[in-house]
Amino acid sequence: MTRALEKQSALEETLIKCMKCGNCQAVCPIYQELKLESATARGKIRLAHALLRQELPPTPAMAERFDLCLTCLACESVCPSGVKVGEIILASREILAKKRQPPPVKRALYFILRHPPTLRRGTQIASRLQKLAFRSLPGERMQPRFPLGLDKQRVFPALAPRSLLDSVPEQQPVDRPVARVALFAGCLINYLFPSIGLAALYLLQRHRVEVLIPPGQHCCGAPLIYGGEMEAAREMARSHVKLFSSLEVDAILTLCGTCGEAWQLFYPQLLRDDPNYGEKASSLARRSVDIARFLHRLPLNQELIRPLNLTVTYHHPCHLGRGLGVKEEPLELLSKIPGLLYRPLREPERCCGNAGAFSLTHYPLSRRILSYKLEDIANTDAQVVLTGCPACRMQLLDGITQKGMPQVVWHTVELLARACGFERRGNDKK
Repeated sequence: MTRALEKQSALEETLIKCMKCGNCQAVCPIYQELKLESATARGKIRLAHALLRQELPPTPAMAERFDLCLTCLACESVCPSGVKVGEIILASREILAKKRQPPPVKRALYFILRHPPTLRRGTQIASRLQKLAFRSLPGERMQPRFPLGLDKQRVFPALAPRSLLDSVPEQQPVDRPVARVALFAGCLINYLFPSIGLAALYLLQRHRVEVLIPPGQHCCGAPLIYGGEMEAAREMARSHVKLFSSLEVDAILTLCGTCGEAWQLFYPQLLRDDPNYGEKASSLARRSVDIARFLHRLPLNQELIRPLNLTVTYHHPCHLGRGLGVKEEPLELLSKIPGLLYRPLREPERCCGNAGAFSLTHYPLSRRILSYKLEDIANTDAQVVLTGCPACRMQLLDGITQKGMPQVVWHTVELLARACGFERRGNDKK
């Protein structure tokens, strides 16, 4: 049996597991807003079955139905049959991507992400000229002056004057290292939130972890994977596997749940038939770990941690929590900070509505989904909202700013680094 037939057979086995119980309906953020059966996992599974068997054509209307998914994995978490809905969604999007052009904003995004020199040079130019197209808001935030294909009310973090990779040396040595790791920055941290990366480096150095930051790294490829552009994603995966396989490190650290999924879950799947990269991808996946989990295992040195008199809450990113299972580690790390008051959200794992390109192409719906999270945050009276995902941070920052809420949004490592003496800077200020 060929690999293509094996893949189709495995997908059909997954599809027929669906009991049509409707549990997914109760937790799907999009169904709760649109009340469309095709928005649920159950509805998409039926459509995917028809698409796979060519009973329905891959039309634009079909593509729109599969675009209406946050890939938040909430449906998988309540499925009694263990249906891998995420795999079904991605397989269907791959079929549809071969038959149609994505929307212009996605085409532009995919092109830029596939060409790292273009992205790097483009962000350098854009960081100097951004005030021409965006008006400045307090706290290094901006809103479009003109539509630009974006909602004019939407708030974005300003592009950093210098990217993280342009700001730090490739090698970060320490005396008597307890571990040696490679840091994968990811696009949002590299270009929008470099202070997250600086905080991570500070925290690791204080705990005698030697860090390598390969300058040739680029986008993890997750936006293309979730868009069904698998061949382009394979090339991006090969590039990273080749680069990081040459490093003698104990672990590869990611600062974003979606980047972590790319390294740990998607790269081995994308390259499993590649004789040159398949085994290397699997080896790297086994050594890839989210920074919260790494710091939890390290563990943090309590003698370095000073009290912080802050009230905080924590938003669980979907891909970090449900995708990689990193749920308890961030909370246990927070419990090590004296003086910190943690107030949990009522629904900490509810999706914020960002979902990467989804918030670009379906912004009004994305904001409706976000509104529940904002209300939840407001009810905690927290001063700081923490999360382990820069995309979630960007989404929360947008909503909090537009609502005039007093909270600031930080990555978990920024708070941990601050407790160890790090001074925050740049796009992190209110």
